[in-house]
Amino acid sequence: MRAAQTYTFHTHSMQETQVLAESVGRLVEPGDVFTLTGDLGAGKTTFTQGLARGMEISGVVNSPTFTIIKEYMGRLPLYHMDVYRMEDELEDLGFDEYFYGDGVTVVEWPQMIAEQLPAEHCEIAITRGEGDDRTLVFTAYGRRYETVCEAIKNDHSGN
Repeated sequence: MRAAQTYTFHTHSMQETQVLAESVGRLVEPGDVFTLTGDLGAGKTTFTQGLARGMEISGVVNSPTFTIIKEYMGRLPLYHMDVYRMEDELEDLGFDEYFYGDGVTVVEWPQMIAEQLPAEHCEIAITRGEGDDRTLVFTAYGRRYETVCEAIKNDHSGN
């Protein structure tokens, strides 16, 4: 596999983070997998809310902290996972059905199931800056995600 490509974006408010994520949501296709890393309060759920809007999902999107997986319907299904509380990385919750299915999967705390993630995916690391400033580093593992990241870069070249 080729070396992963990275793309860095800066946002200055929750709304800007959601607008960036919304542009990702407009580009997603069945089987896409995005992982989100960052400290508590970094903006992982905020990002997912924007992604959901881009996927034409209405209604409240919130963290699946205690349920592990929440499913939402829009243009495509969105599977939002928070695997922080998984005790056994090798526990099989049918992840393949999500990762290789007809929807888009977002995984918070992906390091907990690293061995189960598909080789091709997009990792998004969110770090906090001053106030509401965020730095989002997208690491594209595979051509599909490079294409998505390039399109986002072109849309948000002013950031």
